[in-house]
Amino acid sequence: MAEAIFFLGLSLALVAVSLTAVLIALIPAVQEIARAARSIEKLADTLNRDLPPTLDAIRLTGMEISDLTDDVSQGVQSASRLVEQVNQGVESTKQTLRRTQISTRSVWVGVKAAWQTWRQPPQPPYRLAPEQRQSLPESPPQ
Repeated sequence: MAEAIFFLGLSLALVAVSLTAVLIALIPAVQEIARAARSIEKLADTLNRDLPPTLDAIRLTGMEISDLTDDVSQGVQSASRLVEQVNQGVESTKQTLRRTQISTRSVWVGVKAAWQTWRQPPQPPYRLAPEQRQSLPESPPQ
């Protein structure tokens, strides 16, 4: 029985030594955990202090980008309307030019005909002499 008490005492001593070794090894780990907890607390404070203004700035930037997108969209629509108006103006100018060309041709043809008429020798009047009028057969009424 003395032997059993010896082994029990030895086991208790070994358990005590092991627990002491574990506690000694645990002290630096607990200190590191405490230091990490303080760092995390500082980080949380920094985030609480800096993150809301940053998020507000990001939100404002998003709204400004949205406004700029709307402005660009309106500018593109305005440019599209302007291009359409320019196209209509060009088409109107083309039609006016065609009408002017036709009018110019008509005037030129008229001037040419007048010039030829003026340059031709005068033609005898288209009246028949009285003796020629009687020799024409009378046409039956229709």
